[in-house]
Amino acid sequence: MSDEALQGITEDDIANYLAANPGFFERHAALLAAIQFPHPQGARTVSLQERQAMMLRERIKGLERRIIEMIRNGQENIGHFEKLQAWTLQQMRQPDPQALHEQLREAFQIPATALRLFGAPGEADWAKPVSERLRQHAQAMSEPYCGANDGSEATHWVELPVASMALVPLRRADGQVFGLLLLASSDATRYSADKGLEFLLRVGEVASAALAGFAPLPD
Repeated sequence: MSDEALQGITEDDIANYLAANPGFFERHAALLAAIQFPHPQGARTVSLQERQAMMLRERIKGLERRIIEMIRNGQENIGHFEKLQAWTLQQMRQPDPQALHEQLREAFQIPATALRLFGAPGEADWAKPVSERLRQHAQAMSEPYCGANDGSEATHWVELPVASMALVPLRRADGQVFGLLLLASSDATRYSADKGLEFLLRVGEVASAALAGFAPLPD
């Protein structure tokens, strides 16, 4: 083939030809052994077959890592489910505002938790008053907040410096919010929106059902 003809052939042309003619390398088997590629981890060269084998081994290793990660995540999810179930049963047997968030903190190794039930009588921490502004904010929440310190007064319910937090509204069956549950951490990566809200939603449902009787009904 002349140089002029070769100049008109692109790499895409060659790739398309080989894809359309899989028997090419069967007819030119010696070519496979003659083609050499730089070794990805050294100065020596390797044949096309060896290079393909190396790429295949890397793909297999990648799949193995993914499978191991999936198994690990599955085991962690089972563990979280069992802990959540045990915590739920505790609230069903003997609902108690202070015990509820303390048991949650212990079960899931949460650095700090706090609870406020709006208008609840008594001197307990969970019965301490909150501002009208926070009440209105809680009522407007359509789902738990999960992310960086939002600067609200809720961040002062715990002693540690809050870098990330989850704030869970507690609702009656009619949708009225009667309290807030705070989960807090000094680790900025502990709570973030990209981790999903399923766990927080389940916690909110259980806490709402267990504690609704401890907060007075609105007038």
